[in-house]
Amino acid sequence: MQPTRIARTGALLTAFALAGGDAAQAQTGYLRPPDPIPAIVTAEPTPTVMVGRDRQTLAIVTREALPSIEQMAEPELRLAGYRVSPRTNGISGTRAAYGSGLAFQDLESGRQRVVQLPAGARIAYAGWSTDGRRLAFVNALPNGLELWVAEVATGQARRVMGPELNGTLTTPYRWLPDNSGFVVARVVPGRGPAPRPSEVPSAPIIQESLGRTAPARTYQDLLQSAGDEALFEHYFTAQLSRVPLDGERPTDVGEPGIFFGFAPSPDGRFLLVTRVKRPYSYVVPAYNFPQEVSVVDARTGARVKLVADVPLSDNLPPSFDAVPEGPREVQWRSDAPATLAWVEALDGGDPRREAALRDRVVMLAAPFTAQPTRLIDVEHRVSYVGWGSGDMAIVQAQWFNTRWQKRFAVSPDNPSAAPRLMSDRSYQDRYSDPGIPLTTTTPSGHEVLRFTGDGRGIFLTALGASERGNYPFLDVMDIASGAKRRLWRTEDPYYETVLAVLDADGGRILTRRESITEAPNVYVRTLRGNRARAVTNFPDPAPQLANVQRQMITYTRADGVRLNGTLYLPPGYDARRDGPLPLVMWAYPTEFRDASAAGQITDSPNRFSRPGGTSHLFLLLAGYAVLDNPTMPIVGEGEAEPNDTYVEQLVASAQAAVDKVVEMGVADRDRIAVGGHSYGAFMTANLLAHSDLFRAGVARSGAYNRTLTPFGFQAEQRTYWEATDTYTRMSPFTFANRVNEPILLIHGANDDNSGTFPVQSERFYAALKGHGATVRYVVLPLEAHGYRARESVLHTLAETINWLDTHVKNAPPRTPPAATPATR
Repeated sequence: MQPTRIARTGALLTAFALAGGDAAQAQTGYLRPPDPIPAIVTAEPTPTVMVGRDRQTLAIVTREALPSIEQMAEPELRLAGYRVSPRTNGISGTRAAYGSGLAFQDLESGRQRVVQLPAGARIAYAGWSTDGRRLAFVNALPNGLELWVAEVATGQARRVMGPELNGTLTTPYRWLPDNSGFVVARVVPGRGPAPRPSEVPSAPIIQESLGRTAPARTYQDLLQSAGDEALFEHYFTAQLSRVPLDGERPTDVGEPGIFFGFAPSPDGRFLLVTRVKRPYSYVVPAYNFPQEVSVVDARTGARVKLVADVPLSDNLPPSFDAVPEGPREVQWRSDAPATLAWVEALDGGDPRREAALRDRVVMLAAPFTAQPTRLIDVEHRVSYVGWGSGDMAIVQAQWFNTRWQKRFAVSPDNPSAAPRLMSDRSYQDRYSDPGIPLTTTTPSGHEVLRFTGDGRGIFLTALGASERGNYPFLDVMDIASGAKRRLWRTEDPYYETVLAVLDADGGRILTRRESITEAPNVYVRTLRGNRARAVTNFPDPAPQLANVQRQMITYTRADGVRLNGTLYLPPGYDARRDGPLPLVMWAYPTEFRDASAAGQITDSPNRFSRPGGTSHLFLLLAGYAVLDNPTMPIVGEGEAEPNDTYVEQLVASAQAAVDKVVEMGVADRDRIAVGGHSYGAFMTANLLAHSDLFRAGVARSGAYNRTLTPFGFQAEQRTYWEATDTYTRMSPFTFANRVNEPILLIHGANDDNSGTFPVQSERFYAALKGHGATVRYVVLPLEAHGYRARESVLHTLAETINWLDTHVKNAPPRTPPAATPATR
């Protein structure tokens, strides 16, 4: 099964070095993996399903297949941490995912109404009207973003606004609570042509810091010059306007600005607006720029209340629990006509300060002239507020350092009442997860907790993690007592999740059901009698993989930590006939504060598994076994930091996984490879540097030198100067001279992920080459952190198969033979 080459305009840049020498080449085309992989990759994806507000209708959105490299080559601007299209004034085509078709389907009758869209429609940002009778969506044209509305009853669609929307920062429209129309962000009328910064410098670019401590993580696509600032203001500045459904011209609301968000109050009288202002920064993205959060009149735009004047946030401590001072997470209380709520830090936003209480939730009702009312003080950072009624809201707070979470029931209309503790647990303990509350919407379209018919309970659903695997459930929790009653739990042979409760007391629910052999589809389930009726009939998108064998396996690390993974075997595999196979382990490490949580099962035995994109599961069609997501926990209990023993724990986990698959007789110890994406690529390089467990590795879009991310990475909160030895020890770049197995490096040329700059792979390749390693370095033009163009996806799969066939499947026996390795 040899990859073939297809010609394309432009060149794919590939560099490789062999143990006996080095060379570089520019390929004139993209590779294709063997059949049937291209047919699966380029097939139309399974549609997306949206549940209507009336719980009686589904919107079924047909999704586009992968874009071509020509589409990816459309103009793109990278400004202040964002990538936008100057043609459409929306997010860049390298990041956008569009739908190509739309239909409405009745849950009861199954009758489907196909919406007649304009030719070549590319739809996004679909959103139900507050009464559920219409669905709005954005249609992306080559020259801009239009606003359309489709009628649920008839399936008829019409354009409400031409290509004027500005979608650079946020969803460019909001339904008005009375369904009469929208508030939109549109391109400023008469904006004129974009500024053209001179290519001749007029002065140096100067930044300075005069003793102010301002640590910042590593970000991509930042502003770099006055010319960038001018482009940022040109494309990101929008005019808020009211647009009626009847097609009348928009009415402007206030002055133009750069808006991070705008939200109508439930009664429709006000807008909550977040506006960016100068000074901008060249070291942090736009969401850290100075901002004003205001309540304005929904018709005139006149300011009613300045809620927060947020300064530039470039000086927060690196800790994940660090937050700005002053109001944050400002929102409308969704169960009240016009009441604001927000969170304020009680510790100055600095988690390093000793404090018994860290955060406070406050409320302020219209006309916003009184002092805010305290709702609750908590000892951790507020992570979620779920509004329900005057008697019931949920406040959740958690602390990253300990991975601890508490959930409280509070009474917004009686804030002096003592909060009731609902749960108190490690959020990494999946087995104790009480579930997330199900929600519904008010007549104004705002999301609130879904209560039982008598108003005494709320519904909770969770993945239902257990020793057997994930078995999702639906509970009812009594508000007064906190007691829970199990309504339903999925059972073998299915994996079934709750989409919605269809009646007052949870007797009928809408679910998404799948099994090892059945593709995911939507079902109406009646709990009495345990009856299920299919609503959709989406086919298997890759029947070529129907006979793949899948099983969950468990095993134990040398230090006693329990591990698990999902083992896949190729279609038609017979252990007696075929014997041990070449195997690929594809993993992603995770940090834990508790060894017992680290050992919990993370998958279900009943999932329907079909690969897409650059998935490593395509290797099953090339004759490989795959151990998918073998757990690689990095545990630090008590005062111990997980990453201080990262290498030792990583190698121990990999050793246990290798021993398990060899013991099962499905893998040949001498033909096992390891691979991963992003932090998984970092893991791959470390395993090759510090062990001899693997014959080869595949590392995609990784970071390999942690001195280039000195103010923290992944879950590491300490800086390089606080944990120099750990940063150095964790960096495979430091140990490039020890990588003595072949490694394939792949990286998107335009990687946009924090920390994984393409220079990471470039420098790691140079270090490996300089020490005589066997390494191949592939740069994918136009690609970001994940790869989207079909040519890039197919090439990535072809490179991977070719590399593994050469260095694993068909490799000669090792000399000396592989032994049980220890950490080098």
